[in-house]
Amino acid sequence: MINSSVPHSARIWNYWLGGKDCYEIDQQVGDEIRKVNPEIVDIARAQRAFLRRAVTHLTTEVGLRQFLDVGTGLPTLDNTHEVAQRLAPDARIVYVDHDPVVLAHATALLNSTPEGATSYVDADLRDPDVILRNAAHTLDFEQPIALMMLGIAAHVPDDSVYGIVGHLLDALPSGSHLVFCDSTEVYQPEAMRAMIKRWNEASDNPRTNRTPDQLARFFDGLDLLEPGLLSVAQWRPEQADAHLPSEVDSFGGVARKP
Repeated sequence: MINSSVPHSARIWNYWLGGKDCYEIDQQVGDEIRKVNPEIVDIARAQRAFLRRAVTHLTTEVGLRQFLDVGTGLPTLDNTHEVAQRLAPDARIVYVDHDPVVLAHATALLNSTPEGATSYVDADLRDPDVILRNAAHTLDFEQPIALMMLGIAAHVPDDSVYGIVGHLLDALPSGSHLVFCDSTEVYQPEAMRAMIKRWNEASDNPRTNRTPDQLARFFDGLDLLEPGLLSVAQWRPEQADAHLPSEVDSFGGVARKP
């Protein structure tokens, strides 16, 4: 049951990206957060552009055909399956989220090419075994998989998140990749702290910011691709993203599992 009187993080994020799948309360809270942190819209759009560039690289340069997108959020422009299957129609994608709002819109995420496949798993990041068990219906865990985690680890504020991500990575074979990013306080620390405070006051899905050193721990044991861990806007930028700021408080990277 979707409660339109309570703001949801997926709908707020969708609002910042220019989507229409949100209620008045989401727009209200989204605007309040934007007042204390005007950068948040740039972060949302830079993160989506990072997803597009990372999936493009993994599909065209690495040759991956399997993607496990955890914490997908609401469907909007350039979802993982759209980018991957545009380049490789046989790509297979599993989306994971536990938000009832996302579940209600999941059919939009399941519009696959005939050659490929998409599926949706209703599961929480804190239940990695449920994610892996259900993803195995669509993905072949004997072949490399890209684990996509964009802005989702922040919703597990304590250090247990490292074990959760490690558990997911342990199930993937050599040649798999991690595509990861999350919020920091490098460029606009006061605004980012104010954003988290307002978000956590209004939302039922709290978040935390982490330092670049804390984010680097997610890549332990992996081979980080150039240019490393940095602002997502600086990860292999393209001319199409020239309108976005080059310094946003979302750091990320792409890494290969040996």
